[in-house]
Amino acid sequence: MNKTKSSNQVQRRFTDNFPLKRFFFAVQAVLFTITLLFTIVISSHSTIGVNPTPVALRPDIQVRNILNTLSDSPSVRIVKDPRNNTLYYLKQNGDIYQVNLGSSTSTLVYNSSNHNVGETQGMAIGPNGTIYLVGNADLVNNQTKAIIVKGVINPATGQRIWSVLAKSTGYPKSKTAYDHRFNGVIVSLDGNFIYVNSGSRTDHGEVQSVDGLYPDTREVGLTACILRLPTNGTNLFLANNRATLKTAGYIFVEGTRNTFDMAFAPNGDLFGTENGPDRDMSEELNWLRLGGNYGFPWRIGGTDNPQQFPNYNPANDRLLDRRFNAVKKGYYRNDPTFPVRPAGNLIEPIPNLGPDADSYRDPLDGRVKDTSVLGQSFSTFTAHRSPLGLVFDRLGVMSPEFNRDGFMLSWTPGDPTGETIAGPFKDPGQDLLHLKLSKIGTTNYKLNATRIVKGFSNPVDAEIIGNKIYVLEYGGNRGIWEISIPTN
Repeated sequence: MNKTKSSNQVQRRFTDNFPLKRFFFAVQAVLFTITLLFTIVISSHSTIGVNPTPVALRPDIQVRNILNTLSDSPSVRIVKDPRNNTLYYLKQNGDIYQVNLGSSTSTLVYNSSNHNVGETQGMAIGPNGTIYLVGNADLVNNQTKAIIVKGVINPATGQRIWSVLAKSTGYPKSKTAYDHRFNGVIVSLDGNFIYVNSGSRTDHGEVQSVDGLYPDTREVGLTACILRLPTNGTNLFLANNRATLKTAGYIFVEGTRNTFDMAFAPNGDLFGTENGPDRDMSEELNWLRLGGNYGFPWRIGGTDNPQQFPNYNPANDRLLDRRFNAVKKGYYRNDPTFPVRPAGNLIEPIPNLGPDADSYRDPLDGRVKDTSVLGQSFSTFTAHRSPLGLVFDRLGVMSPEFNRDGFMLSWTPGDPTGETIAGPFKDPGQDLLHLKLSKIGTTNYKLNATRIVKGFSNPVDAEIIGNKIYVLEYGGNRGIWEISIPTN
């Protein structure tokens, strides 16, 4: 979850893999004088802003605070054990806490001394109770490696035994705010595989040579993809070579920039939220299918990345906002060696028909417009929202309006009336959206997005138990909030 550096870099370790970068720029734009965390460098150990009280936008939805997880290390994931619906949350330093919903307390149950991963960004629990953790470690020469461990319960003793499921070889970071590294993970419904996101090392496919250490390097074999690994694996080796990974059967999809969160719908289809670049290009929700290429870096947010074209002139690009790091650093440039778009179909994001999270900047006149007001759709969410925390009513327990639908968080604070900050424009962000998805034949879905709760402090992840959605905040007091949705 890493994304920004110095003022931007102070935040980088966490945002290296995630959408936090947006927050840093949003705060910078509003306050101008405060250096905050976008990429939220976990090393700063600071919270983000004050803690607001979330507000339901309809009277039949209830919101209550379960507890605050405030400590030196930020909270990054919240998951349930599907066997008994026990909630757990993960700190970026590897601490795992069990939540007691009855008493609104939590207990530390595992830490890095148990699982040997010191910097974690992903956690999931399989149908048999096995815990999977995804972490990253820095190496010499500005390289990084991924570490994926599993904690299996010994049926004889009831103790959890930790082991390495997979490790990657070292691969080059970009030494920028865009080292997203390994983060999101989900277990297949049958428990046989995990899907692990490896984000991009670039903002939009530009060369990031690390001061010449890695000449002409853009994305590499281990970045900008989602891997599928067998859960019965032990010490699997992940090479930094796309062909080798494909031969081993480890590549699930390609062309994803940073799918920080994934969730299965009631029909078994897998969806992923996609975090976009510093250019005003839309954020995505994708239907993820084996072998698919989702377009990065040639197609982003349902539109072409203009840097792939030989006549690109950034001075004429109305979607470049100087408040964003990649724009200020000159990463948008005429780029005659940009890789040729691959042959075959690139899978497009899911179109959003509104009424919410559907603002865009018109590339012709540079003005912010509302697609649903204009009777249009676009793919998928307002730029810089940083979509996270995707869950579905898989059990079908909610009232007809929400039954078997999706719900999604948005990390970044925005400007609901204009574009005064570098967050989502004419869009408030930091909310919970209701996603009404409809299938379009066998090729894609469409959705309607509606805000139902507002006022979170950088919500980073969500879990669902029955009709209750549990939202974990990265900012403020790092609260856990219970959102009760009407039932049948």
